[in-house]
Amino acid sequence: MRATSVGVVRIATKSPSDVSGLLSLIESGKIDPGSILAILGKTEGNGGVNDFTREFAVSALCTALAPYVDLPPRRVEERIAFVMSGGTEGVLSPHITVFTRTPLVDQSDGISGKRLSIGMAYTRDFLPEELGRGAQIEETAKAVVAAMADAAIVDPQDVHFVQIKCPLLTSDRIEAASARGNKTVTNSAYGSMAYSRGASALGVAVALGEIDGAVGGEHVLRNFELFSSVASTSAGIELMHNVVIVLGNSRSSASPFEIGHAVMRDAIDSAAVIEALKSVGLRPGDVSEPTASRELVNIFAKAEASPNGSVRGFRHTMLEDTDISATRHARAAVGGLIGGLSGSGAIYVSGGAEHQGPPGGGPVAAIARISIESSG
Repeated sequence: MRATSVGVVRIATKSPSDVSGLLSLIESGKIDPGSILAILGKTEGNGGVNDFTREFAVSALCTALAPYVDLPPRRVEERIAFVMSGGTEGVLSPHITVFTRTPLVDQSDGISGKRLSIGMAYTRDFLPEELGRGAQIEETAKAVVAAMADAAIVDPQDVHFVQIKCPLLTSDRIEAASARGNKTVTNSAYGSMAYSRGASALGVAVALGEIDGAVGGEHVLRNFELFSSVASTSAGIELMHNVVIVLGNSRSSASPFEIGHAVMRDAIDSAAVIEALKSVGLRPGDVSEPTASRELVNIFAKAEASPNGSVRGFRHTMLEDTDISATRHARAAVGGLIGGLSGSGAIYVSGGAEHQGPPGGGPVAAIARISIESSG
């Protein structure tokens, strides 16, 4: 018996504060605001420590949704998970993807098999000195298990994407730790983003059994042979805990959507993107076909400049550019590749893939809508 149905809607935005598209769908009855579980978005900031477009977007969404969920704006985040990824370099286009979940009473929908399910969980707040270390790995692993249970996903093989929003260090946070006699993993705010992303990703790998043996803080940003094939982590200044969103397929879902994934081995791995599309029954030539029985909704991917300085034997200069950060180069490159294969720049490509896929690569997941006729 299926218990829930998950919906997915991609909405273009004109600015980080643009909520008009979402409100229009709510007012027209196409989205029930009470069913919104998570919103993932791309904003046009620099994706760095000082990228306030992420917090701006979340603030605008909380203010807009507050009257519909009968909560003050400051408490909307207790009910809805928001993950904003800064950086829309190249052809990447700012947008939000809204995930809804509703309980079902009537199961006679003609849908069979496993369908898209979503679960959410939070870690406790971290102390600054815990970021990038064992505590963040352990607490994230616990939250992933909790989010899987929330999504009614039993088999880790049915998990295809785990999106995490994690904290970073600021000068104030570093000073607070020092005042207590503790040392943070790094004194660099920008460098702390990588440590937090990496530790969070290793937490996913631990929870899903992707790594054999114990994993501790000593492995973060040191042993890149340890990674998760489905983790996507994004660091931001706006929180001190991890927000964990698990996306997978479950028999407990009667959603008209399905998710699949593949793993890019480097920034030009078009074969992996095609494999991700095939995992939900699509080919590159199908994605723009309006009469197709399956319709691409969105693609989610990680991007990283290969840490060894080369891509398939040829030197790249992304890590040596002092004008533009390597994460911005990588987002633009991977965004262009996926945009060309998917037929849209409104895709979710996040930079910084430490322990998220093999070095220089990263996971890529696709969500497709399936017609009732094609599912029987």
